Amino acid sequence: MARPKEFDEMTALDAAIGVFRDKGYAATSASTLVDALHIGRQSLYDTFGDKWRLYLEAVRRYAAQETDAHLAALKTGPRALDGIEAMLMRVVATASETCLGVGSICEFGTTQPELTKIHEAAGLRLHSAVLERVRSAQSEGSIASVIDPEQAAQFLTANIAAIRVAARAGSRAEDLSALARLALRGLR
Repeated sequence: MARPKEFDEMTALDAAIGVFRDKGYAATSASTLVDALHIGRQSLYDTFGDKWRLYLEAVRRYAAQETDAHLAALKTGPRALDGIEAMLMRVVATASETCLGVGSICEFGTTQPELTKIHEAAGLRLHSAVLERVRSAQSEGSIASVIDPEQAAQFLTANIAAIRVAARAGSRAEDLSALARLALRGLR
């Protein structure tokens, strides 16, 4: 008879997210994961398979959580542009925390198809929501009607990554806020 698990998988997965955010995939050892997750090596393998499978699950969970937070911010404010601003300012406010999504893209690019699928799914979900808000902001007159909404949505999502990379490079909070404000100004 198999012993019941003595740990919560989601708690362990959240701990793995923290490790991978700090160290990336290549610099993370199995022993570092075992220590951070507070589980035995065999439990790690029995539950998650191997380090790569754990990484994929961590990126998937992180991407879902971050996308959900972006979408929630997008829905705030009386105008569509208020939601776009809230999303960008949320990124600024959390930019001091290393982004696992940006980190994994920088580490692997598109070389790993399973990882690329995770990034594409999260990216499409966010892009669709931003695109809808851009179109609404154009209808409200907050974003210039001559701006292509697809390009504006791509511009905004690229700015999310730019703000996070700038933060990782040591930019000050006020400089990150300026990047967000300039992105918004570019849409008018």
